[in-house]
Amino acid sequence: MNDSMPEPGTAAATAPGDAAPGPSGERVPPAAPAPPEPAAPAPLGVVRAPTGNAGVDAGLERLADADHLPADGHIEVYEDVHRGLRETLTALDAGPTPAPVPAPMPSYDNRS
Repeated sequence: MNDSMPEPGTAAATAPGDAAPGPSGERVPPAAPAPPEPAAPAPLGVVRAPTGNAGVDAGLERLADADHLPADGHIEVYEDVHRGLRETLTALDAGPTPAPVPAPMPSYDNRS
């Protein structure tokens, strides 16, 4: 071959991304880049306004725990809050418990 065209198998003849020849002549794939490091957890800064319902407000406060966890830890917090909100809604649907019915008054109309 001439000087302007390198021979196949030489380092100059390989295309970018191709495997380069190793010390013993076999092709060695290029090293994969290291994956980027995940970002540290950071609060989103969402304002949580109180609702006046103790069960709902407790759930909103529990959501603040997710601000300090990595993304794979959020599911546990979300499921816990969801469970608490379902219990609160179920209690609202049940309504207040009725007052006990007083026993009937004895009849004083018995004359002997």
